[in-house]
Amino acid sequence: MKSKLRILIAGGDMRQVYCARRLSDTYDTGITGFDKELLPAGSPPLVQSNVDLFDCAVLPVPPLNETGLISTPCSGGELSTEEVKKLLKPDGIIFAGRTDRQLREAFRGYEICDYMECEDLNLKNAVPTAEGAVQIALDELPVTLSGLRVLIVGMGRIGRALAEILKGFGADVTAAVHNAKGAANARIHGIKSVCTDSMDSDYSLVFNTVPHIIFDSELLSRFGEKTLFIDLASKPGGIDFDAASKLGIKAIWALGLPGKTAPITSGEIIAETVSGILSEKEIANG
Repeated sequence: MKSKLRILIAGGDMRQVYCARRLSDTYDTGITGFDKELLPAGSPPLVQSNVDLFDCAVLPVPPLNETGLISTPCSGGELSTEEVKKLLKPDGIIFAGRTDRQLREAFRGYEICDYMECEDLNLKNAVPTAEGAVQIALDELPVTLSGLRVLIVGMGRIGRALAEILKGFGADVTAAVHNAKGAANARIHGIKSVCTDSMDSDYSLVFNTVPHIIFDSELLSRFGEKTLFIDLASKPGGIDFDAASKLGIKAIWALGLPGKTAPITSGEIIAETVSGILSEKEIANG
């Protein structure tokens, strides 16, 4: 039996559609901000303006585009925050990924939950991110990963997932770390480690997972055109892309990989996280 709670999926890429499908197993779910022809069979319906109001809205990652509208890459139209609020109850909850001040101002008075702050979601998302990054490397490199010298900068969730996948390909993997914890993580995952400040440049492939500039013009010039860089860090990233371009170095900023390479999995991860938060709220409220 479905819950009476009503959830609106507003905008985003295809992972939001699969998030809606999973949530519809439990909740009364609707979708807005998508073109109908892009919705696969079994998707919840597109909402009409005269529907009953929703208790929650699930926005994408990131929720707003550069013009302050809801991000709607799967729609030929636009979706404003005001349109979403018209579909929400006054005490509704806003779920979104990587919320910022602009979003909080737009939804002033609403409770806002950033599902990307949930550790469980980030742990699960590390695998599709790492798999997508390795797929990019396979597409871009003219050689096999087996025996290739690969550097992973950072041994957080994504770095650890990358290490396991790359080992399976037989790559010669080293982690660049800045503290003893990072070195210990590298050792646990069976790879070598070097200090970030003293890493050499003899690598054919570099994955960066650290969200601040590490590879400036001076450091990039040591590597040269022989190295492919794939940056997985959120803004501002870890690579000076202008400097890389001037040096003739190929550097790819691979943002939002879970939604691009594994939309079903990543959408279901978001749905599980939202459901978990709602269940905790229900328990807390008795």
